[in-house]
Amino acid sequence: MLLFILGAKLIKKVVKNNGFWKINAIRPVIKAIRGRTGKFKFGLKANWGGLVNELGFLFVTQFMSLEPSKVTTQNGEEWGTFRRQFLIPQTATFCIAMDAKRNSSFAAKIKKGVRNMRSTFNILFYVNKSKEKNGVVPVMGRVTINGTQSQFSCKKTVPLDMWDVKGNCAKGRSKEALQINRELDNIKAQIIKHYQHLSDREAFVTAEMVRNSYQGFGSEYETLLSAFDKDIANQKKRVGKDRAASTLWAMERSRKDVAEFIQSHYRRTDMSMLELTPEFIKDFAAYLSTDRGLANGTIWQRCMWLKGVVMRAHYNGKIPRNPFAQFHISPNCKEREFLTEEELKAVVTHEFEDDNLAFVRDIFVFVCFTALSFIDVKNLTTDNIVDFNGDKWIISKRHKTNIHFQVKLMDVPLQIIDRYKHLQEDKLVFGKMNYWSMCKKLKTVMTACGIEKAISYHCGRHSFATLALSKGMPIESVSRVLGHTNIVTTQIYAKITSQKLDNDLTMLGNKLNASFKGLKMA
Repeated sequence: MLLFILGAKLIKKVVKNNGFWKINAIRPVIKAIRGRTGKFKFGLKANWGGLVNELGFLFVTQFMSLEPSKVTTQNGEEWGTFRRQFLIPQTATFCIAMDAKRNSSFAAKIKKGVRNMRSTFNILFYVNKSKEKNGVVPVMGRVTINGTQSQFSCKKTVPLDMWDVKGNCAKGRSKEALQINRELDNIKAQIIKHYQHLSDREAFVTAEMVRNSYQGFGSEYETLLSAFDKDIANQKKRVGKDRAASTLWAMERSRKDVAEFIQSHYRRTDMSMLELTPEFIKDFAAYLSTDRGLANGTIWQRCMWLKGVVMRAHYNGKIPRNPFAQFHISPNCKEREFLTEEELKAVVTHEFEDDNLAFVRDIFVFVCFTALSFIDVKNLTTDNIVDFNGDKWIISKRHKTNIHFQVKLMDVPLQIIDRYKHLQEDKLVFGKMNYWSMCKKLKTVMTACGIEKAISYHCGRHSFATLALSKGMPIESVSRVLGHTNIVTTQIYAKITSQKLDNDLTMLGNKLNASFKGLKMA
């Protein structure tokens, strides 16, 4: 009963304006008696002159301990200023009176308890007199939250003699003044709306956050496809420097697949980053597999682009967590194809009537004997071919990794270089080539040579590594020629053929037979 009376008196004293958040003034009362009553709850309904129509309270004293941020002494008493963030998006400041000797009665503390309560969120409009022009000044706004301030332009102007400094509005009842005040009221309502939205979502809100949200720069405006677009724009700037055009194409393709997935499954054109869940990327992977019929390696690539966009948004503070952090998918890359020695001989000796097909075949054979990637062959210049100890060598850097490599030119690649000297242009050994057109013709070449494997130009590097290892070349040397920095990567390229395994086991058997010669089993 005492609690009911004290709480009612406290509310009557501090509730001066109609506002739901002001009922939190009773929380210091519960804090003050926490040590006396422990956990409790009570209900209260009252009506005081329309200020509060009907209030229902249900309190449980399980609050965080309050610590004063500022302590002052007045009339022999200590006054502590307490700040606290509540679930309903407002912040209140309470001054709780504490007797210096700590021996005041409970009732005396409550009567002196709440001295002041005010909201720290405020919106102020003013004019910038320094930019006055022909008696007209721009209207500015200022948001204040917990001591932080942020100014912004209202994009409005008003005659200086019409502005009411104390009222923060246009004075008078003229049509112009009423229009300006309506627009300012609308701006204020919009800012309050953004403030409440941020307070519901964020644990700590600053004036700058509210201003950015009002102006459209807040993180709540970040959507998945807009984040994709930002990353694509950054990739475009890097194409030709440290990114290839194919990388940009792959990212744009991923963005298109995500957009189609959102439209198909959510019937929407975009999604907020805050709506993403771990199920989203799982459903996306299933969509690519079932609806689109893509291979596992392509699905892995699309998911990795999506995962990267969300991860960067998380690192940049756009979203509080990364919903895809625990998502993993294996590319399950299929076994790399390569040509055996007999198959390579068949390709080398095949006669082509079409000169274009012969050129495509010769470039592939050149890759098989030099271990260069297609882009490195395309960019190969006469300056990269040097004499060393009486032999021709290619010394250059890999386009993909910028790693130095060197390879000796054997008889077959030298024949190919001499055959196409007439195509050399701008020091390019083989002139200008298009990768995609040559890949299409390479399939025709393999079919004509009786090879049914799915062979690409990159398979030439695998063929070189496998043949070199089979002929006894150390894997360290193979790795150096391929331009690898890790032998583990070279092991993916170099396959252990049955013939190589047979030769190694035969050599081991001969050595063991010589060592154990003459011994009989006991």
